[in-house]
Amino acid sequence: MWFGAVNCGKIADMSSNRLRRAPFLTSLSARLLVLTVFFVMLSEVFIFAPSIGRFRFTYLEERIASAHIAALALEATPDYMVSEELEAELLDHASAYIIVVDEPGKPRKLMLERATTPPADATYDLREETFFGLIGDAFMTLVQAENRVLRVQGPSPRRPDVLLEVLLDESPMRMAMLDYSQRILALSIFISVITATLVYLSLHWLMVLPMRRITESMVDFRDDPESRRNVVAASDRRDEIGMAQRELADMQIGLRAALRQKARLAALGSAVTKISHDLRNILSTMQLESDRLAGSDDPQVKRVVPKLLMAIDRAVNLCGRTLDYAREDQVAVRYDMVSLRDVVDDVASGLAAEGGSPLRNDVDTDLKLQADREQLLRVFTNLGQNAAEAGAAEVRISAERVNGLVRVDVIDDGPGLPPIARDNLFKPFAGSARPGGTGLGLPIAREILQAHGGDLELLRSDGSGTAFRIKLPVRATG
Repeated sequence: MWFGAVNCGKIADMSSNRLRRAPFLTSLSARLLVLTVFFVMLSEVFIFAPSIGRFRFTYLEERIASAHIAALALEATPDYMVSEELEAELLDHASAYIIVVDEPGKPRKLMLERATTPPADATYDLREETFFGLIGDAFMTLVQAENRVLRVQGPSPRRPDVLLEVLLDESPMRMAMLDYSQRILALSIFISVITATLVYLSLHWLMVLPMRRITESMVDFRDDPESRRNVVAASDRRDEIGMAQRELADMQIGLRAALRQKARLAALGSAVTKISHDLRNILSTMQLESDRLAGSDDPQVKRVVPKLLMAIDRAVNLCGRTLDYAREDQVAVRYDMVSLRDVVDDVASGLAAEGGSPLRNDVDTDLKLQADREQLLRVFTNLGQNAAEAGAAEVRISAERVNGLVRVDVIDDGPGLPPIARDNLFKPFAGSARPGGTGLGLPIAREILQAHGGDLELLRSDGSGTAFRIKLPVRATG
């Protein structure tokens, strides 16, 4: 009954901390949306860099082509002479200050020139441009705050064997590049929003909603683990989400069955505790009456009384251990500096007084640690009594420090544990190696050691004897 009360209290406390859906700005969905936009824009940046470099190169090629057309128009005249108005119009069409043509087999000559020609601030040869050079030159143009005059050399797109040289302003090209960049930016934002929305909706449908259902099922199951409605519906999906849903459903079903079984065992344990308490009182009365019978002179009585007393003692011991195990919800540890050799010596004296197996103490005198002395006495006494009851002629206890642990080996020379005892060694009421045993000694010993932060394990058990190993943390050195 106490189990149900404790769980009700825990569930009441948990219910006050119900699952609250995260605000959109801090939700997983919003993070996915922002990350998608960010990565799409980042990819657009990597696309933009070579694109703007190529745009600048194409712009200069077009100026070279326009300059070649202007030069051809001049060559169409009889004396290579045109009026100043037509020359200015041809130069305006090419956006150039001068046009120089170098044809194979002919001398290099100045074809067109404005009346006032500024000096060149930078020279570029389109024949020598590289991939990264185009990108660097493009960004250099974009960051210019003032106009520069550029000398550009390159082959004519229409006649690659004709080399032209033009002198032109950089500002018009920079304005065209900025306009192109704005179009790319607008297109990138549009693509990012569309892509992010599609990715967001897809991930929201594929991941966020299933994860939200899983989380809500976990919270509902936490609040009421005994309800079938709170078990998550298993999915047929073959991905990680489907696997998580199926594993969670299996875990919830198994945990629900375990909780129901524990509730039944708790109720049964409460009943057994009450019965053991009443039975112990009855057996105590029987024990007193049996002591009186022991003083009888009747031979029949004297023959029966020892067996009767032994049976009553076993029954009283069973009731006592059962009550002790039921009362010990959690082992209370009172730490103190303890000499392990002194503890083993006290256990050896107690076992010798009870007629148990001799105990050989191989623990160093300087081995000390922080532990509960009385609890350690219970552990070693229990192991020594088990060895004596199994038929061991001697029990040897040794200890050493290894990697921050005190490792204690308890070895006897008995016949070993039977298979059923090894399989149920630390299970209450199931791991006894002798008839009439409770099977509580080793589970209690292990709980004590685990409360200390250590453990108890079986190393071996065969015809040469049984070996247990105790592990305890070193909290202080002696």
